[in-house]
Amino acid sequence: MINRETLYKYAKAFGVELDDNMLSRFRLYASELISTNKKYNLTAITDPDDIIVKHFIDSLAVLKFFDLEYGDRVIDIGSGAGFPSLPLMIAKNGMLETTFVDSVRKKLLFIERALKVCGLKAEIIHARAEELSRDKAYRETYDVATARAVAPLNILCELCMPFVKVGGYFVALKGASDELDTAKNAIKVLGGKVESSVSYKLPNGDSRSIIIIKKISQTPTAYPRIYKNIASKPL
Repeated sequence: MINRETLYKYAKAFGVELDDNMLSRFRLYASELISTNKKYNLTAITDPDDIIVKHFIDSLAVLKFFDLEYGDRVIDIGSGAGFPSLPLMIAKNGMLETTFVDSVRKKLLFIERALKVCGLKAEIIHARAEELSRDKAYRETYDVATARAVAPLNILCELCMPFVKVGGYFVALKGASDELDTAKNAIKVLGGKVESSVSYKLPNGDSRSIIIIKKISQTPTAYPRIYKNIASKPL
């Protein structure tokens, strides 16, 4: 069971105030994660204190560096076990219109259960991002796209930016390494401009970075390409 006081203290240090209802939802989320992980692998991080720091606080750090507004339409690419967007939904009292996208069905089934136990609702789509963004119902319709450690930034940009409407943002949660230099061309070609890149440390001392890219023009219709080409010949 996670320690509510520890989660509250660490979140507050990042400028996020969690009330009792939010803390209860995080406890339920963690319990569901630990229980489900015994049946099939969702994450290598299963220690309650590590879940607080490496999953929950790592996700909530977005709110220290980016103004996520109530009612924003958010798409989470490569959602995995729901990070970062499910913690963000909890911290925003469910007042985000969130879509979770993953190509692995069992991960989405977990997110569905986690949302249910937390009393939250979101759209869940089993699809590959590069195929889904070709659908007019999803292409350039989101205020914010998020992704956490899914792929190198130049690849992530091609997977995520086609979902973002002009004036919206792609928020990438990355490790300590600086990937901006190799992603500059991709960002430009796909219609983006780097608004900020911030390095910080988690409470355990691990280094992280958040890269915020604003969409300033439409993504050319040639993108995204098929994944084989995205991975073998990044922009």
